[in-house]
Amino acid sequence: MSSPLALALVPLFLSAPTTPVITPTVITQTFEEPADADDPAIWVNPRNTERSVVLGTLKEGGLAAFDLDGRTIGVHPAPPAPAPGSKPGRFNNVDVLGDLAFVSDRGRDRIRVFQVDEHGVKDVTNLATKPVFSKTEQEVDEQHTVYGLAAGHVGGRDLVATSRRNETSIALLEVQRGKTYDTRKVSTLDLPSTFTLPNGQSWTVCGEPGEGPQVEGMVIDEKTRTLYAAQEDVGIWRIPLRANGFGTPQLVDKVRSFGAPQKYNPETEECEQDGPNPGFGGKWLEADAEGLTIANDVLIASSQGDSRFVAYRKADMKPIRDFKVKDVEHSDGADVVTGKLNLLVVHDGERPNGTGFAFIRF
Repeated sequence: MSSPLALALVPLFLSAPTTPVITPTVITQTFEEPADADDPAIWVNPRNTERSVVLGTLKEGGLAAFDLDGRTIGVHPAPPAPAPGSKPGRFNNVDVLGDLAFVSDRGRDRIRVFQVDEHGVKDVTNLATKPVFSKTEQEVDEQHTVYGLAAGHVGGRDLVATSRRNETSIALLEVQRGKTYDTRKVSTLDLPSTFTLPNGQSWTVCGEPGEGPQVEGMVIDEKTRTLYAAQEDVGIWRIPLRANGFGTPQLVDKVRSFGAPQKYNPETEECEQDGPNPGFGGKWLEADAEGLTIANDVLIASSQGDSRFVAYRKADMKPIRDFKVKDVEHSDGADVVTGKLNLLVVHDGERPNGTGFAFIRF
């Protein structure tokens, strides 16, 4: 455990009667509908670390930029609907690679690209960029569109991995650089939605009819060329990543409800327990498994169902310790950087009047 984050959190890794709670250094403003905070990313200013910028998606509210004191620098709006009856832009997830921020526009099924500096962001997306998953604009409006996102430099190429809403698909895209920026699809991968349990029975993840168990939280480990992907009602996948495609995925931790019988209730529009849990799931993650981020040898995952975070030793995915962030509930996304700037940022999904982000300096 050599990373600055691990050293900072040593007290949390010791035996404790209850889950430790970290107090945020600062919190951002609260965003109210139609803005809805979701996923953060950190841009480290190479010239002045203290003038680094935190980005946060706000869904239909656009993309926000914050200084390290949590003050809002500015908000870039999501695109309007291109035609009457069409869906507007909806920024779901964001990741930073160098001085570029990549955003999954769930509303329009595009990857948006922004130039980042200490003043905020500038949209540098190619105006001709095409949908990632949808074949037509009519299909875009059905909203089985880009969802989770992670960016990284692998095999000499700048890559973006993005998942598909209400599906098990993940696409690998290569960044096309120029005066403006685009992405080209390299490969796709479909994770399973049905699993064979240790008792030999087949278990299919419960969901609304026509919807599969989606992935949202993702992070690319450039050092090991690995994509970690959180399939919300399943668990965390470790997927070898090459410049031209995906390797064989391995499920390295499961949510507690993995394998438990459930049925969909059309009146509540929720999946409900339909028998005893056979105990084939993991011990640490309460569905949904959500935001993932890496600090050297530590992987942090959001256990959204019970508002906890779980730190794993990345090499063998051994859980080290869980923790909470004070007053942070139902967190979707997280990002961490270490070195000259030691900062963990997490999404705060339930404030009295909306949502926001919490910063932890260490």
